[in-house]
Amino acid sequence: MRNLIRDLMPRSAAPVDPERVEIAHRDSVYPVRLRRNARARRISLRVSQASGEIILTMPENAALEQALAFARAHGGWIASRVDRLPDRVALEHGAQVPLRDVAHRIVHWSRVRGPTRATSDAQGAPIIAVAGEAEFVGKRVREFLQREARSDLTGAVSRYTAALGRPARRISLRDTRSRWGSCTARGDLSFSWRLVLAPPMVLDYLAAHEVAHLAEMNHSPRYWTVLRGLCPHTDAAEAWLKRHGSALHRYG
Repeated sequence: MRNLIRDLMPRSAAPVDPERVEIAHRDSVYPVRLRRNARARRISLRVSQASGEIILTMPENAALEQALAFARAHGGWIASRVDRLPDRVALEHGAQVPLRDVAHRIVHWSRVRGPTRATSDAQGAPIIAVAGEAEFVGKRVREFLQREARSDLTGAVSRYTAALGRPARRISLRDTRSRWGSCTARGDLSFSWRLVLAPPMVLDYLAAHEVAHLAEMNHSPRYWTVLRGLCPHTDAAEAWLKRHGSALHRYG
């Protein structure tokens, strides 16, 4: 009877981790996102080069206080990593933004609505000329860059699917931070629009990378043979992305 009564009594819910905590170091306070991961074997910290977010990962059964103590003990490490992050660049009048790896200055030249285009100023310097209300400059520059990315990627994918002899189903653009492109089993290709900021050979390589998955849905030696047959500058593009890719996320 006692066991039955005990089983019928309401049990207190397990404590829920906060989504974020603040870690202080000297005169600064850093917001840290908490994440439990069933596959994690230890507590770890990471500062995303893409977003600047600080992430504290812990095993499912780790005590919250133990994880917080770990983060507090590494306040200096957090501060040093955050200090090394590249400055964010807003898409606004006067900002410098790369287009196909060429720096372009954003120029808001008129409040009257008109097309956004890449051109040159009176001195011949590359600019992205934007018209319309000032508060929409960032939105219009982003839309322009996405259109340019779609045009470049559509052309590159068409070349590589013709060479491979396998058609892609459709192409979509996203703003992913964990990968530059993807390919589904149905033949749908997806890419980060930010590839248009990089050197053309990098965008070209990513198009080949995903098209090669139409033949090999893996990263086996056979896949890399297919890819390198399509794209001779694979290694050079991979090296560029490894060194500079994260900086593409600082714009916008």
